[in-house]
Amino acid sequence: MKKRFVLFLCLFGIAAAVGGAILFPAKGWAWSSLLLAAAALVLSFSAFEGWRMRAGEAALLAVLCALSVCSRTVFVWLPHFKPVSAMTIICGMYLGPRVGFFTGAMTALVSNFLFGQGPWTPFQMLTWGIIGFLSGALGGLLKKSRILLFLHGGLCGILFSLMMDLWSMVWLAGEASLGTWLALVATALPMTVTYAVSNILFLALLAGPIGKKLVRMQVRYGFFAVSAGE
Repeated sequence: MKKRFVLFLCLFGIAAAVGGAILFPAKGWAWSSLLLAAAALVLSFSAFEGWRMRAGEAALLAVLCALSVCSRTVFVWLPHFKPVSAMTIICGMYLGPRVGFFTGAMTALVSNFLFGQGPWTPFQMLTWGIIGFLSGALGGLLKKSRILLFLHGGLCGILFSLMMDLWSMVWLAGEASLGTWLALVATALPMTVTYAVSNILFLALLAGPIGKKLVRMQVRYGFFAVSAGE
């Protein structure tokens, strides 16, 4: 059943790319990219099938998502300087790739009910989800070295900005070309630097205190012990 589901999503992605160009000639790349991002999210969340969480684990995951959403809301007055990526990295690093992906993706979805939903939401969900997943996959290394953690945080800030530049290219510029994307990357350079620096600063402030609490809960209650070891 799961193989059929994956095959369906792959075919859906191809159909989205072709159909977007045919049905929406003026915004073909935009609609195709949106449908592809949505398909990638569905495929990613399908990996949660069969993931059995205890009540305490579900409550902890809900609290972490809520904290991440609140952290974005609290810093609404400071553009491009948000703790969301840092919170996502911490969750992935200590609780595993699945928790990291879920925290990042759900933070984007829920917080955008305050910041505004739109075609950018799937891109934000996918990007923060990828950041959380990669942080979980590299969790063992990141917990051993703060230098690697800060480097990872800075690179995640760059990744987020580059991915959103892709959204700007296909939705605002209405085309897909390397030159347009590079122009957008150059224009967004101050924001990219801000993303990267804010990630490093928030990781320096939050990774230690939050990490200790998560480790304590893992040791005491065994929360996400398997996920963290993946």
